[in-house]
Amino acid sequence: MQMREAAERLLFSSTLEEKLSLAPEVVSDDAPRLSIRLPDAPSRPDELRMVAKGVKADFPGVNRLDDDGERGRMLHFLANHELLAAELMALVLLKFPDAPREYRVGVYEAMREEQMHTLMYLRRMRDCGIHFGELPVNDYFWKLIAPMETPMDFVTRLNLTFEQANLDFSKHYAVLFRQVGDNATAAVLEKIYQDEIGHVGHGVKWFRKWKAEGETDWQAYRSSLSFPLAPAKAKGIAPFNAEGRRLAGLDEDFINHLEVCEQSRGRTPVLHWFNPSAESHAMPSGHHHVANKSELALTEDLEMLILAWSKKEDIALLRKPPGNEHLAYLKNAGLDLPEIFSAEGGEAEAALEGRKLGGLRPWAWSPDAAKKLEPFAQHVSSASLWSWCGNVPAGYFSKEIGSRLESQLDLSEGVGVFCKDLDVAVMELIERLKVGDVLLKAAFACAGRGHRKVKRGVSVDEVMPWLEKTIQNHGGVMVEPWLERVVDFSSLYEIGEDMETGESTAKWMGMTRMENDAAGRFLGTIVQSKWGCDLDADLREFLFREKEVMSFYRQRLPEVLPEILPGYRGAVGVDAMVFRTADGGYGLRHIVELNVRMTMGRVALELHRKLPTPAVSGRVGRFRILRKNKLTHEELLTLKRGDIHNGSIVINNPDHAVFFLAVWDFID
Repeated sequence: MQMREAAERLLFSSTLEEKLSLAPEVVSDDAPRLSIRLPDAPSRPDELRMVAKGVKADFPGVNRLDDDGERGRMLHFLANHELLAAELMALVLLKFPDAPREYRVGVYEAMREEQMHTLMYLRRMRDCGIHFGELPVNDYFWKLIAPMETPMDFVTRLNLTFEQANLDFSKHYAVLFRQVGDNATAAVLEKIYQDEIGHVGHGVKWFRKWKAEGETDWQAYRSSLSFPLAPAKAKGIAPFNAEGRRLAGLDEDFINHLEVCEQSRGRTPVLHWFNPSAESHAMPSGHHHVANKSELALTEDLEMLILAWSKKEDIALLRKPPGNEHLAYLKNAGLDLPEIFSAEGGEAEAALEGRKLGGLRPWAWSPDAAKKLEPFAQHVSSASLWSWCGNVPAGYFSKEIGSRLESQLDLSEGVGVFCKDLDVAVMELIERLKVGDVLLKAAFACAGRGHRKVKRGVSVDEVMPWLEKTIQNHGGVMVEPWLERVVDFSSLYEIGEDMETGESTAKWMGMTRMENDAAGRFLGTIVQSKWGCDLDADLREFLFREKEVMSFYRQRLPEVLPEILPGYRGAVGVDAMVFRTADGGYGLRHIVELNVRMTMGRVALELHRKLPTPAVSGRVGRFRILRKNKLTHEELLTLKRGDIHNGSIVINNPDHAVFFLAVWDFID
C-alpha cells in the first residue's frame, strides 16, 4: 500500500470502520507527488459530522470519575480529538507531498497511533454505555490547524500546542482513574501519554530544523503562533508536567517560559499598565515632566503590582518582565498570573493584532497612559466600560479635586484651602500660622512628595520662593493646618456604570488602614476582614458611634463621587485621618486627599482577597513598600527566601529591583 492511499482512505472515507482500519506499518511513498486542496472538513458518517457548537468536555473531578455517564461524555470528547488528529496527519501527508521523507514517515507512524488511540477510547466508551456520535462533535482543532500553509505550521499548532497540552492531561487523568479503580481507562491514558511524548518529540526535532537561525525555541514558537492560538494553549487543564516535556526533548528555557505563560481561555482580556507618576504627567501644559531616578525606579520596580488587581484572563504590559523564576514563585504563592507582554519593541502591538480586548486599565488615566494605550484602543469596543480614555481632566489629579469634594459635603473639621493665586496662598498661610503649624501641598504632589511643613513663627519670606515656584509649576497649592496624626485610613471605590440607565455609579470596595511616616509618606497598609477591629476602644467609639464613619464612607460618599467626577470610570481612593485636637480629644478629617486612580490601599485590599490565608494566621494582612538600600544583608536574604506558606511574599523580583520592594504578609 502507498502512504498516500492510506492517508486518502482515512481522510475521505465516510464510514468509521474504513477510517479506523489500521494502515500497514510499512508502506511505500513513491506515488505521484500532487498536493490536494484543503477540504472543508474530513468525510465522516452523518452522526460524526463536526459542528461549531459541538459538545466540549467538562472534565470531571475525582469525585465524579466513577460515574459512567460522566466518563463516557469525556471519552466521547477525547475520541473525537484523537480521530481529528489522525485526519489532520493524513491531511499533512496529502497537502505536503514534497516534505522530507523522514518527516513524512514520522507523521505516518503518528497517524497510525492516533487511529489506535481512537479505537481504545471507543472500546472504553462502549463499556460506559456511550455510542460514538450520540453527542455532537466540535470542529475546533480542524479550524485552527487545517488551514496550515507549511509543515512547520502543523508542527507548531498540533505537535507543540495541542499534543503538548495532552502531556499534562493524559498523565494527570491516568492517575485519577487509577485512584477510583478504573484501571482500564487509566491504561489507555498511560499508553496515549507515552505515544504523545514521541509525537511532541518528532515535532521538536523538525521545529528546530525549520525555525529561524539564532532564535531560541521559545522565541520561535511564540512568534509562530497567531491568535487564537497562543503558547498558553500548550498547557492542559491539569498540573504542569515538566518531566514529560523533558522526555520529549524540550529545553529548560522553553519549559520554564511555558510554565508561567498564561492567556485568557474565554473571557475577553483587559490590558493593564502601571504608571504611578500620573500626577506629575498631569501637571499644567507647558511643564514637561522629566522623571528623576527615584520615580523611574518606582515605576520599573513596582509594576508587578498589576498582579494585585488584574485577573488571570487579563494582560499585563510590563517594561521589564520579572523573569520566569520569580513568576513561578508568585504562582506557587497563590497569585494567578495574567498574560504578560513586553512594553518595548512593539511586541504587544504585534501579538494583539486581530485580538479583541475587554478594556484598558492603567494605574491612572493621566496623559502618559493615554498616549501609551492609544494604539490598543482599536481592539476595544467603544461600548466597553474600560475603553480608551484620553480626555480625563487634569484637575482630577490635583489636590483641588479633594478640596471640591470637602466643600460639596460641607466639611469643615481640619480642612484646608486650595489656592491658585500666590497672594491668596500667602494670606491664607499667614492666618493659619497664627494658630499653629501649617502643611503646604503642591497641587500635583503625591505620596508625601511635594509637601512642606511650615512651623508657627517662621517668616513667610522664607517660604515665598517655594510658594512661587510651586504655584508656577503646579497651578496651585493646598494650605491646611498641620494635624497630629492618630490613625490614617483609606476608603476605596470603583466608579462604573448602571447597565440600565447608563449613569455613573460608585461601588464601595472596602477600607484599609495606612501606615505613614511623620511627613505623611506612605510606608504600608493594614487590611482586615473587619476594618477597625484593632483600634482602641475609645477610638472605635469615636469613629463608629460619634462620626458614623461606615455610613459616611459606604453610603454618603458613593452618592457624591459620580457628581464630582463626571465621565470617569475606574478606581478611586479617599484618604482620611483621625487627628488629635487641641483639648486632647479626637477629630476626623474625612477627606485628606481624593485619588482618582488606583492606590496602594486598593493594591493591599486586592492582595488580601486573592492570596490564600495561612492556617496559622488570622485575616490580617500587611502590604509594605520597602527601600532596598535600607535593608541589611540578612533582612534582604530573609525576604528573598520568603515563607510563602505562611503568607509572606515579595511581589517584585528582589534581584531586579533597584530601590523598592513590595512585600505582602499575613500577620497575627
